[in-house]
Amino acid sequence: MSVPHEDELARAFEDERPRLLRVAYSTTGSLAEAEDCVQESWLRLRRLPDPGAIRDLRGWLTTVVGRQALDALGSARSRRERYVGTWLPEPLVEPAGAEASDPAERVTLDESVSMALLVMLDELSPAQRTAFLLHDVFGLPFDQVAEVVGRTPAAVRQLASRARRHIEQSRPHTPAPRAEQWRLVHAFAAACREGDLEALVRLLDPEVTWRGDGGGLVASLPGVVRGARDVARGLIALGPLPAGTSHVVTVNGAAGLVFYEPEGMVSVASFTVDGGRITAIDVQRNPEKLTSVRFRQTP
Repeated sequence: MSVPHEDELARAFEDERPRLLRVAYSTTGSLAEAEDCVQESWLRLRRLPDPGAIRDLRGWLTTVVGRQALDALGSARSRRERYVGTWLPEPLVEPAGAEASDPAERVTLDESVSMALLVMLDELSPAQRTAFLLHDVFGLPFDQVAEVVGRTPAAVRQLASRARRHIEQSRPHTPAPRAEQWRLVHAFAAACREGDLEALVRLLDPEVTWRGDGGGLVASLPGVVRGARDVARGLIALGPLPAGTSHVVTVNGAAGLVFYEPEGMVSVASFTVDGGRITAIDVQRNPEKLTSVRFRQTP
């Protein structure tokens, strides 16, 4: 691909930006870090003496962003060793009608940024995560993935294979259609509002997990809660939700909830659905990861 002029180069880069953001965000789990990686790739592109000589701009940019994101992930892993409580990715929250907006403007375009996948990816090593995402999700050839990870093509093929097996074992076997997601989340919110224990138990998978991330800055779950009845009891113990304090939204492309508390704090819940029931509830309460949640819907 030949891009001889800077205005054409900028347009070509902007065309790739949503995809590059997905690459970086799915690697780091942080939108702020993803945006930094993408911006750095633009600066590097502009500094090239002859960017028009790049034959595959998409591949070149993906490689640069992948390397930046891998470096950011390595630094983040060191910080997480000192993290208080459970670490969860930064959620991407949009109003419930956001699915009708221009797909080219959205980061939450496909499963590569689903919360369920991001939580599974966090169980992998940085090299496994990067190899799987770049090859299996974003279609980069193994020789280019090898440049990013700093291993041989054969080694990154093995890394991706191990990651793939882990993901296949952990991902939902019967993913819910969009309409079913919304139905379950609306029913979940109604049961919480009404304090209906049995209704909650019916919505939850027997092996459901409930995780919370407060980052040591706000109160959250001390650990992972497992099992439908224990999770339902824990939710009911929080007390009925006052009317107008929770709203169904889009979280990483799927149905979720945002909660507004009287003290001004915000919580975002994402849900994994499998076989018609909720199998995971991940609640982000760390205010440092919720800076992009600026809107408030009316009841």
